Amino acid sequence: MPRTEFKQLLDAGVHFGHLKRKWNPNMAPYIFMEKNGIHIIDLQKTIVKIDEAADALKQIARSGRKVMFVATKKQAKSIVAEKVSAVNMPYVVERWPGGMLTNFPTIRKAVKKMSTIDKMIKDSSWDNLSKREKLQISRQRAKLEKILGSIVDLTRLPAALFIIDVMKEKIAVREAQRLSIPIFGMVDTNSDPNGIDFVIPANDDASQSIDLIVGVMCDAIKDGLSDRKVERENDDKDEKPLSTLKKGRKAVAKIIVEDDEEVEEVDDKEEILDEELDAILDDEEIAEEEEEDLPEEVK
Repeated sequence: MPRTEFKQLLDAGVHFGHLKRKWNPNMAPYIFMEKNGIHIIDLQKTIVKIDEAADALKQIARSGRKVMFVATKKQAKSIVAEKVSAVNMPYVVERWPGGMLTNFPTIRKAVKKMSTIDKMIKDSSWDNLSKREKLQISRQRAKLEKILGSIVDLTRLPAALFIIDVMKEKIAVREAQRLSIPIFGMVDTNSDPNGIDFVIPANDDASQSIDLIVGVMCDAIKDGLSDRKVERENDDKDEKPLSTLKKGRKAVAKIIVEDDEEVEEVDDKEEILDEELDAILDDEEIAEEEEEDLPEEVK
């Protein structure tokens, strides 16, 4: 049975693409028709792609690996933060720090910096600092929390990325491709599906569309985590050999990155350089995007 119904997708506006003149020709296989100058996405293909992506994410969650969700556009932030945190997966909703994946050890140092600041605040030496120093450190801690707070528990590279709007998150896409990390993405008619491992043709601008599809993916992850919990409980009872414990991972051999090694913990004496930390915390406002193609009532 499909995880979503045609009417659900229709009601959520998943079928609305961008203006015809904005389209990417590579999306032609997923376009049903053009109406009033706007491309309409083929929802029958969307249903199939949603099921494929959900099944793959379920297997990844079942294997014990993490899936990172990336959604920095305004209408997706709160939806992703709420639904993804419920299944205990990492997510990025503020800004994609350059090198999040390709320079992961530095990101881990920045995360560890938060713990160092927390210990400093609890220590008696905190009272000896001036008000200015306290303010600077507190601001630094707040910025780190804003940008990296949602990936505190991510001790290794994620097994996959789920991206809302692959065109906007092109830096994240490039980093994942460089490291051969599978990419799941909501791809609108103005985006290029090439290089995306699991393409979900859908409206990536409407909050209802994002809410529906992210909800389905999170439900699939929740099912995978439940299956993993049941398997581990049964394995503990039956005391099966190690070889049988790995049986459930065969289905995701082509999806999950082979290297499952945890990133080495950062040495307490190894401090992150100020330049590196500034690069991560650089919170310059990004130029406003061009106005959406569709009318407000449609998007």
